[in-house]
Amino acid sequence: MTNDRSQISSESDRALHNNMVGPVVRAGDVATAIGDAAEIDNPGKEIKIDDKIAYVRIAAEDELIIKRETIEECLGRPFRMQDLEVNLSSFAGSIDINSDRVRFYFNRHL
Repeated sequence: MTNDRSQISSESDRALHNNMVGPVVRAGDVATAIGDAAEIDNPGKEIKIDDKIAYVRIAAEDELIIKRETIEECLGRPFRMQDLEVNLSSFAGSIDINSDRVRFYFNRHL
């Protein structure tokens, strides 16, 4: 019989001891475009996209860069990085954002 408390603790330990970074975005067309852009803008990296119905968690190991131009291509319309901030529920890692791209990263690795 599995102890539920040890299972939760184990999952929490895994979450706390990883180097995954990236945004948590409200579900919708912007979240889909950001997920697609993350895969395009980070060739050779494994991008994890976890759709939780109300929000989408997008993550990669160590660093994740998403360009405005790529989001626009995926959306099929103009996009301002300020609109990412409106849709951003949370994020993992540190964030550096300007008008052309957003970068999620870790200063310190576990």
